[in-house]
Amino acid sequence: MAGSTGGDAPAARNRPVVARRCPKLLMRCRSRTVTFAFLVFVAVGLAGLPVYVFPRQDRLHTADVIFVLGGHGYQRYTYALELAETGYASRVVVSNPAGTQDIWLTDLCSHQRYSFSVQCFMPTPATTAGEARELEHLATINHWHSAIVVTFRPHLSRARYIFQQCFDGKVIMAESPSDISAGYWVWSYLYQTAGFAKAVLEPPC
Repeated sequence: MAGSTGGDAPAARNRPVVARRCPKLLMRCRSRTVTFAFLVFVAVGLAGLPVYVFPRQDRLHTADVIFVLGGHGYQRYTYALELAETGYASRVVVSNPAGTQDIWLTDLCSHQRYSFSVQCFMPTPATTAGEARELEHLATINHWHSAIVVTFRPHLSRARYIFQQCFDGKVIMAESPSDISAGYWVWSYLYQTAGFAKAVLEPPC
């Protein structure tokens, strides 16, 4: 009994010390994890600035077609119409992934009301790659050699990369005016980065 009591005493004395140390170790680990995650977040944010927030801008000039990509809001469509009215192209082609469910675009393309032509198409698949393939298809039929591709800022760089892979003609990227919230910027970083990775790993055309 004496031997047993003597063997348990050190362990009993050590328990409070370990109990005091464990929370401190856990707090240090959590603090380091949070710090590392924050640094990664900042690094990704800074790396994405020239790609998503301040992408390369092309000088606009006349082209065979103004090609509008589907996506966030309607500002890109009105902007494309303004470009055509200014004389940058005599035709506007609009991606309408929603088809007849998008009443505004359906009406726009069903009732010609401009001095230039406006037509819609449903991309297959409903992705940037599907839109780029459609441009190449229409360009082959209509003998187009240049296109002003309209999209919003976070999508500009990725769209440029994909369209240059698929379209043999000159691609002129045009940024449409858009109001983007902070939350949407975060989502765009994640979405566009994943899309870039897919485009690199799986060539779109």
